Amino acid sequence: MSVYVGNLSYEVTQDGLTQVFAEYGTVKRVQLPTDRETGRLRGFAFVEMETEAEESAAIEALDGAEWMGRDIKVNKAKPREERGSSGGGWGNKGGSSRRY
Repeated sequence: MSVYVGNLSYEVTQDGLTQVFAEYGTVKRVQLPTDRETGRLRGFAFVEMETEAEESAAIEALDGAEWMGRDIKVNKAKPREERGSSGGGWGNKGGSSRRY
């Protein structure tokens, strides 16, 4: 499981985020998603820590805290939803999936 960190400054770095979360335990991984088109940071991150207890301590301490001029949002990350072929009907290249 990982922690979602939202409302981040676009100036944030992976090292900076690691340092902040390291105060609450061992940081295993930090992901800073970027926009596909512009390459710019998207303003949120995911931080994976060694244990659930460390994640909980970081969430409790950092949720709502001010960092780099912004009040950050920190909570348990929700599982990623699958982006299947639902919606729009393009999953089968536009043809009908009905059998007559």
